[in-house]
This record gives sequence, C-alpha cells and structure tokens, in this order.
Amino acid sequence: MLYLQLFYTFFKIGLFGFGGGYAMLSMIQGEVVTQYGWLTAQEFTDIVAISQMTPGPIGINAATYVGFTTTGNVWGSIVATFAVIFPSFVLMLTISRFFLKYQKHPVVEAVFSGLRPAVVGLLASAALVLMTNENFGSPTKDTYQFVVSVLLFIAAFVATRKFKINPILVIVACGAAGFFLYM
Repeated sequence: MLYLQLFYTFFKIGLFGFGGGYAMLSMIQGEVVTQYGWLTAQEFTDIVAISQMTPGPIGINAATYVGFTTTGNVWGSIVATFAVIFPSFVLMLTISRFFLKYQKHPVVEAVFSGLRPAVVGLLASAALVLMTNENFGSPTKDTYQFVVSVLLFIAAFVATRKFKINPILVIVACGAAGFFLYM
C-alpha cells in the first residue's frame, strides 16, 4: 500500500510540477511533510540540500531520496523516481510532436503567457516554504543562529546573483562557514 501511495503522490507531482524541480519543491513538501507526515520539515530541508549537491534535477533527486527514506529500501526510490519522471516523459513525447508545428499559434502563445508567471510563482513558493524556524532559527529563541543564518542567506544570494559565483562553491563555502560558526 505504501508503494502505491508513493507512486500516486509522485505521479501527481510529476504531472503538475510545471517549472522544473525547484517549482516541485513546495508540492513535494506539501505531500510528504504536511499530508502524509513521511518526513519532518527538518528532514525535508536536508533532502533539498542533498538534492542540490548531487548531480541531476533536484525534483528527481528529492523523489529518489524520499522514496528510500519512506520505505527504507531502493525499491521505494525506484517507485518514486519512476512516478515523478513518467508523466513528463509521456507529455514531452506527445507535446513535442505538436509543439513545433503549432508554437506560433495564438492559443499556444496565450497558454504559455499564462504559464510563465505561474512558474515564477511556484519558484517563489518553493523559496518561501524553506524559510522556516528549522532553517533559520528563531530570532527570539536563538538569536545567534538566526543572525548567522540570515547573513549566510544574504551572502549566498549576493554571491550567486551579483558576483555569479558557481552555486556549488557557494554551497561548500556556506557549509564550511556553518561548520566553523556552529562548532
């Protein structure tokens, strides 16, 4: 039964996860943390961090990790990964056949004009979902952790946005800073 729930959950996420892996994060959290309680918010945050550091799309990496964590074996990973990929695979085969032929059609252009802001909204939602006490600490309970977390957040944002530093280097640098600042 758990494998069926896992498949259904990630199939839905794969089917409606427009905008890629980052846009899927809020959907994944809603399902695996809020609805089913398979993971805690802290475990989900760890999944996001691990999924960003490992090669491959973040949504697929997250599905693989959730599948393994939920079931305790590789079959859970396989089920979740296949379920999140399958809708995109089928849709891309279907859509790609017609998209090149009809991409300049006014209806198709109108649909994509509506989808673009929705994708940006999903990405913003994914970012806001991760801005929790588990990730930043509480300004009233642990001021030091909160201040350090906010400063690391700002530094990472500025480093990648303004200075175009490779995100992998930013992740490594922030991990090292966290190690030294919290030891």
